[in-house]
This record gives sequence, C-alpha cells and structure tokens, in this order.
Amino acid sequence: MKNQSRTRLKKGDPVVVIAGKDKGKRGQILQVLPKKEAVLVEKVNMIKKHTKADKEGSGGIVEKEAPIHQSNVMYYDSIAGKGSGIRMKILEDGTRVRISKRSGEAI
Repeated sequence: MKNQSRTRLKKGDPVVVIAGKDKGKRGQILQVLPKKEAVLVEKVNMIKKHTKADKEGSGGIVEKEAPIHQSNVMYYDSIAGKGSGIRMKILEDGTRVRISKRSGEAI
C-alpha cells in the first residue's frame, strides 16, 4: 500500500517556505498534490518551461511554479507573524476545525 498523505494544508492557505532555495518566501497555496505530497505556492520555486508554438499562440519560454514538498512549507500565522503548525480540534457539535498551534486561533 502506498504511503497516504496527511497534509493539513489546503488550497488558499498562506504559507512560508522553511527549507530550500526559496527559504523565507511567503505565498498562497495554488494547488495541493496529495499523491506527490507536494504543493504549488505562488511565486515560489519558479522554473522556466520551453513551450512549442501551437494554433492558438506562439511558443517561447514561460515561467511557472513547480511543486515543492509539503515538508518544506509551513502555515503562516498572520497573528503571530511566523510559521506555525496546524492541529485538529473537534468542537462540541462534532465538527473538526484546524487550529494554529502558535496563536491558538481557528483557521
């Protein structure tokens, strides 16, 4: 059985990069790739992709985001102004809520 991803990060979450060439950069998650255990973060891990011309438009070199492993990003807590872990909490009515470990606020 393949390793199941247990990421608590979601699309649109603000994150900070904690390792790699883009360490310290912040951005929002554009896409979560659970099978690769990776995320796409806007303006982080930019690559140049050479595209061939097609009927709609011309080809050229396009800059786009490449996936970054989820272990190299951390949720950015705007209240604390730092990266924070995420934990789950079950409320009295049975709903699950994501909580920032640093500030204790619901996400």
